[in-house]
Amino acid sequence: MSGLSSRDIGHRVVVRHRIPGGLTDVIGVLESWEPAGLVIRHADASLHQIRAGDVTAAKTIPEMPLRPVDVDQLFLTTALGRPAVETSYVGHWLLRASSGWTGRGNSLLPAGSPGMPVTEALKHAEAFYDERGLPPQVLVRLGSPEAEELRACGWVDARPEQSDVLVMHTTLDHVNAAPPYDVLVAEHPGHAWYAAAFNGPVPESAPAVLEGAPKAVFASITLDGTTVAVGRGSMTGHWLGADAIRVAAAYRRRGLGTAILQALARWSGPLGGRRTYLEVLEENAPALATYTRLGYREAYRYRYLTSR
Repeated sequence: MSGLSSRDIGHRVVVRHRIPGGLTDVIGVLESWEPAGLVIRHADASLHQIRAGDVTAAKTIPEMPLRPVDVDQLFLTTALGRPAVETSYVGHWLLRASSGWTGRGNSLLPAGSPGMPVTEALKHAEAFYDERGLPPQVLVRLGSPEAEELRACGWVDARPEQSDVLVMHTTLDHVNAAPPYDVLVAEHPGHAWYAAAFNGPVPESAPAVLEGAPKAVFASITLDGTTVAVGRGSMTGHWLGADAIRVAAAYRRRGLGTAILQALARWSGPLGGRRTYLEVLEENAPALATYTRLGYREAYRYRYLTSR
């Protein structure tokens, strides 16, 4: 097959080939190459099998550059992909409460306009969290006007000892390769999934948060009779959000976390998924290196602010 060989497996390619009535081009990742034909993996994870005799031209092409991200949209998308147990609004600002489990589930998201002076909106937020016995927290995108305005109002870093949280993104065709392990993707998490996702008891509000998205699935890998890797995926528009990825300590450095991501990406492609995001602490160097190697790049970073 002119222009391609087995050395090109895993690279993006374009293949022109014959079909009934004419010629067509297929662009995607070369999944396999044999003298008899090849297989191209499209962005939606569909596979195109092409006989060698039908190929008229083929060549590798550069990786598709990541399109610019609408950061404001992604900022809100991350919240919709993992909704809190309880939500309320101050204008467009989103108040979230989940009995204290996770910062994301128990913080104000200042997206859009609060519909009133910021000082008044913050008083509403403080009252909301006081009523629920929770510390007032705001999740702010670093470098945003909202972050600067809140700091000017006297709000300070709620977790000064913790590094920034990076929100990273990429396109699905970077991560939708066939996973090297059998990955179960289920609509509902079972006891084994929760046991692998948490050390010790599951927080009371965790199931409501993790299972609360309109379209979410739960991936797991079982080895030696035990669930050793898990992850969660949710769809918001064309975005796949991947979170709750955890691998048992004794099974790390085997590509299990990558396999979970690949399975989630392959689930989302046929549903219209085109892009994917995840969150990682900057101090988590091993995870950050893995995600970067898979093609994820930083969209923005955030921290939590508090008034107390």
